[in-house]
Amino acid sequence: MKLRSFLTTALAAAAALALTAPAALAQNYKSEYRMSLVLGPPSPWGQAGEIWARLVKERTQGRINIKLYPGVSLIQGDQTREFSALRQGVIDMAVGSTINWSPQVKSLNLFSLPFLTPDYAAVDALTQGEVGQDIFKNLEKAGVVPLAWGENGYREVSNSKRAIHKPEDLKGLKIRVVGSPIFSDMFSTLGANPTQMSWADAQPALASGAVDGQENPLFMFTVLKMHTVGQKYVTTWGYMADPLVFVVNKDIWGSWTPADQAIVRQAALDAGKQEIAIARKGLVEADKPMLKEIAGMGVTVTQLSPAEREAFVKATRPVYEKWKGQIGNDLVNKAEKAIAARKQ
Repeated sequence: MKLRSFLTTALAAAAALALTAPAALAQNYKSEYRMSLVLGPPSPWGQAGEIWARLVKERTQGRINIKLYPGVSLIQGDQTREFSALRQGVIDMAVGSTINWSPQVKSLNLFSLPFLTPDYAAVDALTQGEVGQDIFKNLEKAGVVPLAWGENGYREVSNSKRAIHKPEDLKGLKIRVVGSPIFSDMFSTLGANPTQMSWADAQPALASGAVDGQENPLFMFTVLKMHTVGQKYVTTWGYMADPLVFVVNKDIWGSWTPADQAIVRQAALDAGKQEIAIARKGLVEADKPMLKEIAGMGVTVTQLSPAEREAFVKATRPVYEKWKGQIGNDLVNKAEKAIAARKQ
């Protein structure tokens, strides 16, 4: 009887500990975690952060509460500083762009190689395969914990001057580009005048005519109504797709229980899948309704033929070869093989 009584008491104590442990540990958790985003809702990027934060709060019963900081407001709007701030702990977690983080993690430039990924199947072959795993290892070495992939989308070019059908059509155009050297190299090679600036500075520059054009995913065109800042011509050339990465600061990650780490990771994976579907909506359907929406704004939409696209591929090949060595020949070769073997 004494043994049975002892076992009953021990089991009851263990059960009570199991129930109270998460709450006790959660006392050491921060009351709020800061998530950095370049864009907020209604963009797919902003929705990625919203979905992830909501799933984490629901699945941890409120132990982990996340506040979104769109516009990279935690670092005064300078998206090029986001990764460093994340590593230093100024930012707790983020859904970030491979472009913006590429200065700190060279392998992320892989996705910016001109015309590497001809379709969404090619993008998926990279992010969901060995290449994506290799890049996650590089991110871990750089000091963050990567959890899942999302998507900002294919970057298409628009301008106020003329329709772009061939490389020569870009000659002399002032194009706003992000602060990554590979973009300056590519547009310079095509004869344009690339100008690096934040998006906050780009909008008034486009409106005033100081800059002729820009390149961004098409949801930006519709959400921001870029036809109102002089963007009369859009060309879909699909020269690069920008995956997003769901990450957590390493110290923050280490402060959570293994159970909560698993919840946050799965929530990121689930949010990533949902966000990718949102980012591709209107572009994967046969009639591409997003292009119709843009044309309905009075914009001339040019879809390159395979032959026209190939002219751009050839024109930018020197940039591809230059950056292949900087990114790493082995990684780029692995990516090329994964794309060649993809299921379309």
